[in-house]
Amino acid sequence: MTSSLRILGTGLFACALSLSGCSDSNPPGPGPSEPKPPVELTDYIDVVPNEPCMDASYAKPSANCSDPASFNLTGCDLKAVGALEPSGVYQAIFRYNATSTFGTGFRLDTTPSFLGDPLVRNEVGPQGFFITGEIMNSQLRLQRYALAGCRVPAPGHLTGCFVRCTDGVPDYSGTFHAQRMNLNQEEDTGARDMRLVSESAIPEGDPVDVYVTKGHAYVVSLPRGTTEDGGLNVFNVADPAHPTLVTRVSLPNDNYWNGVWAKGDALYVASANSGVVVFDITDPANPQYVRALPGGAINVHTVFVDGDRLYAMSPSPNGETLLFDVASPLEPQLLGRISVPREAGVSYPHDAFAYQDRLYVNHTRTGYVVVDVTRPDVTPVLGTYAFDGQYSHASAVGTLNGRTIAFEGGERFGAHLRVLDVTDPAKIRLIGEVKKRPQTSIHNMVLVGTRLYVAWYHEGVRVFDVAEPERPKEIAAFDSFQEAHPRSTDSLYQGAIGMRVPGDGHVYVVDLSRGLLVLAEP
Repeated sequence: MTSSLRILGTGLFACALSLSGCSDSNPPGPGPSEPKPPVELTDYIDVVPNEPCMDASYAKPSANCSDPASFNLTGCDLKAVGALEPSGVYQAIFRYNATSTFGTGFRLDTTPSFLGDPLVRNEVGPQGFFITGEIMNSQLRLQRYALAGCRVPAPGHLTGCFVRCTDGVPDYSGTFHAQRMNLNQEEDTGARDMRLVSESAIPEGDPVDVYVTKGHAYVVSLPRGTTEDGGLNVFNVADPAHPTLVTRVSLPNDNYWNGVWAKGDALYVASANSGVVVFDITDPANPQYVRALPGGAINVHTVFVDGDRLYAMSPSPNGETLLFDVASPLEPQLLGRISVPREAGVSYPHDAFAYQDRLYVNHTRTGYVVVDVTRPDVTPVLGTYAFDGQYSHASAVGTLNGRTIAFEGGERFGAHLRVLDVTDPAKIRLIGEVKKRPQTSIHNMVLVGTRLYVAWYHEGVRVFDVAEPERPKEIAAFDSFQEAHPRSTDSLYQGAIGMRVPGDGHVYVVDLSRGLLVLAEP
């Protein structure tokens, strides 16, 4: 997950507040010579709103945020809307117009909410659908969103209109398309269900990443609100069917831990407060704190180890990637700091993948950046893949059919899997893609041979055969998201978030609500 919960949590809502939109203003890029080559270069598709209840101009709303009768629902299918089950977690795309959109979530069951806060109005039943939720915007002005249901185009779907009121005054309106996250009506992909071997709750915090080594699974978690600390949770997985929580580690005022990796007897934890926290796991069940690097207050969001190098992606204060020599794993030595041209304040290195003397950096809004890391002191940019509205977040790279292929995904609503030919990083080509529901997002991925494992939040775990990278074939899946789980929320960040495939016949998955899931490899 991005550093917000602290950084992206507000960024996802920026389209709504600024009306700048997340649109495809770039012309389609060139594709390969195969039949029907992919040419789409954005996660966000322009859709012209066509709800019967919409206003002629989004800047002149006719409805208000307090009276359901103020919405003109003539032409709506109110019988279908009235039959909607008043429960479930929904993710929705809101549109002011064809090119200005944003995504958010709401839930209708035991704890009705909008963007994580309690609903102000919740009137869902035979009389129709009308809910309102409130947020405090960045200018500390109270904004209320009122949603009126209009149609149910398919099971689990709801469309309608909304109006935004700032300090009580209606200022903008638009349409929405919401989809219930536990009712995915996608076409049969032929994928077989993965078998759940075991499930283990995390005692505190929101689990976000896992690393498996020495017969143990190391799960890091973020603080959950102000009531639960984040930290490191250590499970003995000698018997994957019966993991045992053996210890938990959390440091005072330093437990926003988002990433984890290991090399030898060293465990590296990405800390938003102190950089890379190094633990000695000579005794794998009893990690011992060694030091935090490079020293001082620094936010490191993810870590990646390649041979004797450790890469630490740091959003702040400088938006850079730290490169360490870990030939002696418990004594990392800082070799350099990798920076790429970027727009200060809005782009940072979220994650990276090192492969054959290149570092493939997911540099959020700057795009997917390829850097030469042959020499740690000279790291020129070799190429960039970028498009309007991008939030490059995770990738995996390998050699397939004699070409260097990168699988890349963003972390925003509509983000989908891209297959890129990066053999020549100066001429990166889109050669394939996979899309799921436009209301969901990718988080992470692992490439093992010709199998790509993707943690796709609400879409769960998806496994693809990528022997023919232009045509990824989904071969296995596991639906991890449970809307009724007591720890589930209406956030985009729910479901499968991280995973490892260590080669022991199992896939170790972290689900934000359920904790550590061990699946049998397909």
